[in-house]
Amino acid sequence: MKYLIVGLGNPGTKYENTRHNIGFKLVESFAKEHEGEFSEDKHAEVSKVKFKGRTIILIKPTTFMNLSGKAVNYWMQQEKIPLENILVVTDDIALPFGKLRMKGKGSDGGHNGLKDIQATLNSPNYARLRFGVGSEFNPGRQVNYVLGEWHKDEDAAMGERIMVSKSFIKDFTTIGLNRAMSNWNNK
Repeated sequence: MKYLIVGLGNPGTKYENTRHNIGFKLVESFAKEHEGEFSEDKHAEVSKVKFKGRTIILIKPTTFMNLSGKAVNYWMQQEKIPLENILVVTDDIALPFGKLRMKGKGSDGGHNGLKDIQATLNSPNYARLRFGVGSEFNPGRQVNYVLGEWHKDEDAAMGERIMVSKSFIKDFTTIGLNRAMSNWNNK
């Protein structure tokens, strides 16, 4: 069984510690835990790891957030991974900081990365793990907020939230979407 775990973010050190790059941070942590290393490949940095007999392909698109669909579609086709074995990890301003929610399908919620993936795949029916980044910004300042760095208190809580996020990924790949949601949503 193969799975594609897509961490959304923007390439480059300029964006490394921003809220918008939480998807990158989570797949990097998962790869490190399973002794995987990322290398540059077509449309993404890629790491392949094994977990409980499954092959997990972790990608960080190098196409920038707004064109993430290109990388997802390429790696889905390249590795022959069905839509139901894809999980996209993304930031979400509609959730308070650190709140985690997995869904099997849904709208893009105004998120440009999800919007491009849905347009490219021509389907909203793929799993996503949403990591709450909060909405502590004034009207019209959303872009600055998501491209801003974490506050000290958020940074301090990040380790535990990343551990829980990795549990979502492990359960998604071993016991399936529904049980992963049941086990971890709202934790």
